[in-house]
Amino acid sequence: MCSATATTPLFSTDNHIPKSFTRLCKPFHSRVPTSISFHSSRPTFFVRATVVKWRCPNQTLPPNSDTGFQKKVLYLESIGIDSFSLIENHPKLVTASLDDIKSTVKYITGMDFSTIEFRRLVGMCPEILTTKVSDIIPVFTFLHREVRVSGSNIKHVINRRPRLIICNVDKQLRPTMYFLQSIGIEEVNKHTHLLSCSVEDKFIPRIEYFKNIGFSRRDTTSMFRRFPQLFCYSIKNNLEPKYNYFVVEMGRDLKEVKEFPHYFSFSLENRIKPRHKRCVEMGVCFPLPLLLKTSEVTFQNRLEAFVNSSTPLKTSPLWCAGRDIDQV
Repeated sequence: MCSATATTPLFSTDNHIPKSFTRLCKPFHSRVPTSISFHSSRPTFFVRATVVKWRCPNQTLPPNSDTGFQKKVLYLESIGIDSFSLIENHPKLVTASLDDIKSTVKYITGMDFSTIEFRRLVGMCPEILTTKVSDIIPVFTFLHREVRVSGSNIKHVINRRPRLIICNVDKQLRPTMYFLQSIGIEEVNKHTHLLSCSVEDKFIPRIEYFKNIGFSRRDTTSMFRRFPQLFCYSIKNNLEPKYNYFVVEMGRDLKEVKEFPHYFSFSLENRIKPRHKRCVEMGVCFPLPLLLKTSEVTFQNRLEAFVNSSTPLKTSPLWCAGRDIDQV
């Protein structure tokens, strides 16, 4: 391991690291690193108070990147972007063209995104900075013309899912739109965040999961059509534990989930379990929408009103799940 002190040059020209980079490493705020290390294709930065330790790099920057790299870092800092943490997450920035980066910044901010909004987009998806304008324009055109996203709503769509900007229209966005339409989701403009997802890696496995636990293909597509957000939930951490609790602990019919797939959107520990246990203690069985959708105050009031009702619980129209909740 190589080391450097406050009086020793931080970088060696033998490794083709820009000498001027040492000037950029001065700690003008606490997040700016004082040394840099390159492991494979991922640079790592370290901060030390007096003694700076530097791991010998096994990858070098381009020999002529001295001035270009310095200008790139200064430009990114000038628009409020922490270039060092960004490079750590997206190493391609090291060799990206400064002119291309400036063009991308100019184009996106010209679409009425403020500087603050742009910084947020880049923070969520650093690849945006290395995506050329010629690749971004087709995305906005596709969203407007084919997905029918209005001009006034385009900012909301991108702010919610910045990764859309870096997706290829022909290979990613359009095929995903066709898939969503094929299962009956006609208003794709209301679910644009799904367009950047992989049909093979994300959509199909979730559809297969519901088919494997007992739903027909028709019922499964009906559930996703009714509640497309199901595509976003983890099978292992969300769908599976909630399904197991629904069947084993709650002992309810799968038909209820088919009619109310929103069940999977509620917290198992903070909403589903506590309310189910309270209903069991009171001897009451509410339909899923009433059990989960209502506010805590409304739920408690209806629970007390139902318990205090003169109608025998087991003959009440709400004893079995799936009844008309408006009668409560």
